[in-house]
Amino acid sequence: MKDLHCHLLYGIDDGSKTEEESIRLLKQMEKEGITECILTPHYIEESEYICNNKEKEKLLMDLQEKVNEENINIKLYLGNEAFISTNLVSLIKKEEIKTLNNSKYILFEFPMRQIYNNTGFIVNELVSKGYIPVLAHPERYYAFQKHPNLLEEYLRTGLLLQGNFTSLFGKYGKTAEKTLKLLLKKKWITFLGSDTHHDVHFNSKKLRKKLLKITKDKDYVDALMEKNFDKVINNEDIAMLR
Repeated sequence: MKDLHCHLLYGIDDGSKTEEESIRLLKQMEKEGITECILTPHYIEESEYICNNKEKEKLLMDLQEKVNEENINIKLYLGNEAFISTNLVSLIKKEEIKTLNNSKYILFEFPMRQIYNNTGFIVNELVSKGYIPVLAHPERYYAFQKHPNLLEEYLRTGLLLQGNFTSLFGKYGKTAEKTLKLLLKKKWITFLGSDTHHDVHFNSKKLRKKLLKITKDKDYVDALMEKNFDKVINNEDIAMLR
């Protein structure tokens, strides 16, 4: 299992607060079958969550050194979970926001209770500038819980979806669980992530079994759990819905 989304770059958002907490969580993740993960701290303009790339890279180096000392067998990469903004392209170019492992893939999120009127414009701008936007946890947004087919229009513009696999184990309630199952059945989800902040709520063997039951497609499950993650790390293309 490889984790595209977690908040273990300590002290810069609402995730892990200390190096010690990050190490404890990474040890738990290793036991649960995680072999690689991308650290994706929040970046939200005009908030306290605005750590720039230079500072994030220094924190990653420090954490990686500690991971090596503790003999934790997890590879770490760097990214961001950026809050949607008309300035996303500018913030990437200014090296404020980090794409996923310096690839063309950028993880971002919507507000939970509404979809901005200019969301389509922002997604199209990212695509036109050569980026591949990845929407974090679509199953948690109220609009898509009520009307999941609204996502199809975004998918056809080049957006990809990252589901929180912890949703399948009830972490965000029944509606999020039901929505993610539907999106998996449609094969609209491209990536999975834990979205770990302060605790670990999964088992990779149970997850694989659950995914196979939902999708009945081993190749798709392999892509969700590992292969699509590898394509991001290597900055390779992934087939998109057209």
